[in-house]
Amino acid sequence: MPNPKTRHSKQRKRQRRTHYKLEAPNLTTCAATGEVHLMHRAYKHDGDTYYRGRVLIKGPVVEESEE
Repeated sequence: MPNPKTRHSKQRKRQRRTHYKLEAPNLTTCAATGEVHLMHRAYKHDGDTYYRGRVLIKGPVVEESEE
């Protein structure tokens, strides 16, 4: 097992670890619906599923009943 010849300081260790951060997700606004969503992901808007500005799956049609 290789061991370091000299000790690394706490500062050096902490500087290295600062680079392990989460990045903010890439959000975009759809031109067709105006919905803010993750890029390269399908998203729902008013019951329909959209991808790249087009309807992939139509949502259920709700009929209004008059009583």
